[in-house]
Amino acid sequence: MGATDHSFLHCKRLLLVDDEPELLKMVTGILRDAGFETVLAALSVKDAVRTARQENPDLIVLDVMLPDGDGFSLMQQLRAFTQVPVIFLTAKDEAADKLSGLGLGADDYIVKPFLPQELVLRICAVLRRTYKEDSPLLVLDGCTIDFSRAEVHKGGETLFLTAKEHALLETLARNAGKIVTMDALCEALWGENPFGYQNSLNAHIRRIREKIETDPSKPVSLITMKGLGYKLVTRK
Repeated sequence: MGATDHSFLHCKRLLLVDDEPELLKMVTGILRDAGFETVLAALSVKDAVRTARQENPDLIVLDVMLPDGDGFSLMQQLRAFTQVPVIFLTAKDEAADKLSGLGLGADDYIVKPFLPQELVLRICAVLRRTYKEDSPLLVLDGCTIDFSRAEVHKGGETLFLTAKEHALLETLARNAGKIVTMDALCEALWGENPFGYQNSLNAHIRRIREKIETDPSKPVSLITMKGLGYKLVTRK
């Protein structure tokens, strides 16, 4: 990553949530050594909710097991007021826990013990996918999308995009006016093996239309191309 990109990513504010003070101290040191200037910490669900509300972090790293709850329920509480990306960092390696976290919309899942460089790289990857330096505004028929803030401005209201919605809209915006196949969209969201994600894709499309369309039941910006995929229509 270049110097400008490095500076852009590392000015982002991180929140770590874990009930082990020594681990928090270690991870905070790793991230500050990597160049992150603001690394906040919370030891419980209650502390995490308060800190997230007050400090507005750009990314949250959650442990699954917490003294007054768990990371999954905490993520649901956070989603009531913020859509910033979330990474689970936990000693639990069971497939069910990974699926639970990812099913709630988490952006990554890292199992302890981990290599410091791996943690830094994966945090940077999520930040890079979610936030773009100097991203332009995208003007649609009924709204304006600010990709740098993951916001939709519609009728005097500000709506927030989830990380997956942000990635989906960016993929469509890069191909504005062209058909993007369902397979290509699934691959952009879920990686090299997108098989089986079409229902999830359709659900994301519905939620995006609720945010960007004046009448979601009669979309004019995010168009279904039957049997092919979707097309994003921007204003001239």
